[in-house]
Amino acid sequence: MNVHQIVEAVLFASDAPLTVDEIARADETLDEDQVEEALQFLRAEYDDAARSFQIHELAEGYQILTRPEYAPYLERFDNVPRASRLSGPALETLAIIAYRQPIGRLEVEYIRGVSAAGVIRTLQDRRLIDVVGRAEGLGRPLLYGTTTFFLEHFGFGSLEDLPRPEELPVVLRDRVPLGPESDDDQIVASELIEPGDAGERTGASEEAEEAVAAEPIAEASEESGLEE
Repeated sequence: MNVHQIVEAVLFASDAPLTVDEIARADETLDEDQVEEALQFLRAEYDDAARSFQIHELAEGYQILTRPEYAPYLERFDNVPRASRLSGPALETLAIIAYRQPIGRLEVEYIRGVSAAGVIRTLQDRRLIDVVGRAEGLGRPLLYGTTTFFLEHFGFGSLEDLPRPEELPVVLRDRVPLGPESDDDQIVASELIEPGDAGERTGASEEAEEAVAAEPIAEASEESGLEE
């Protein structure tokens, strides 16, 4: 059995991305250089043969996935796993966390102007975000960041692959110190925004800013064929 076949078999059997090092563990004679060469060979072979699947690089690893253009055909079958879709508020919150991580709940609420506790719990349940640490200062508030599953789900190789539009007025603007935050506080972010403050957002302007924040991840999910 040659190296190409071993690598192909390992990827075919795996339900999650595998790093080069993990693939090399399949046989004591394999090394990372051989695995890298086999991956390049298989990717070219699949492309040349116009196969319906490809070796996709995501979450700092590799996985065999059906090409996005075949998704409409797979949706006709109930036994093909389907991912449930995120709501608009959940997608907006996820975009903020993805671009501003590590970030606390209070800052997310300040940016969006509404409570985010329920949405954050939903994103944690979906394994898209998780607690990555605690902030310094009074109360040591929890900080959230995206997970490896987030990268897998949206088809990103790493966080460096996140789309970077020229302007993201919400998620990339300067941080504003918001003070202490505890796990149980129910402070509504809108109460912290004084009239005339740079964070004040109402009506159409609020909707426009939230849409800009979520748009890059929404577009990535559609293009990858791994839409949530």
